[in-house]
Amino acid sequence: MVRKTKADAEQTRQLLIAAAREMFHRCGVSRTSLEKIAVQAGVTRGAVYWHFANKAELFFAVREENQQMLENAVALLNDPMIDDPLDAIERSLQEFFAILASNVLVQQTFEIMSLRCEYVDEFATVLAEINKPCFDLLAKLNLLYTRAAEKGLLRSGLDPESLAHDTLSFITGAFHNWLSTEPGDVLRTRVPAMIRSHMMLRRAL
Repeated sequence: MVRKTKADAEQTRQLLIAAAREMFHRCGVSRTSLEKIAVQAGVTRGAVYWHFANKAELFFAVREENQQMLENAVALLNDPMIDDPLDAIERSLQEFFAILASNVLVQQTFEIMSLRCEYVDEFATVLAEINKPCFDLLAKLNLLYTRAAEKGLLRSGLDPESLAHDTLSFITGAFHNWLSTEPGDVLRTRVPAMIRSHMMLRRAL
């Protein structure tokens, strides 16, 4: 019997992640069993359990594939080359939606997380983990708006913390509407202009 190498094991793991993404997107998470994923990947059920303890763990692996792709957008919030905090926020938001529009795998993964997963039973605790990046983003937005206020860049009377919550709500709404529409839909094409308007309303006159 030929022993599998680390490269073989990693190849199998990637096949399982790709198969899970395909089946989660096609059938929904609750209607996708590990057996279906194994068949889609062309491996045994035992191979699935060798790499992933349960469906939730495989779900997280699918999600993690997105994180690397989105790091460029998040990194813009901390880019020392961008002196204006409001520019940093705007450029980060624009980059996020540009990645979403140009990468099918990112689109599929977010559609799975937002539209094709019921966060009950074994997934009841998953939602809190998925929401962590939102809280991290909220903290970064609060810091950037505070810096903008210190630099005199914010419109008079605006509170940095409230602006951070408002921007997070704006992103969340635009994001879910984007996922619910088809390519070429007017809402998708207007997102860049919506982001510019959102940030312009915050700038000092």
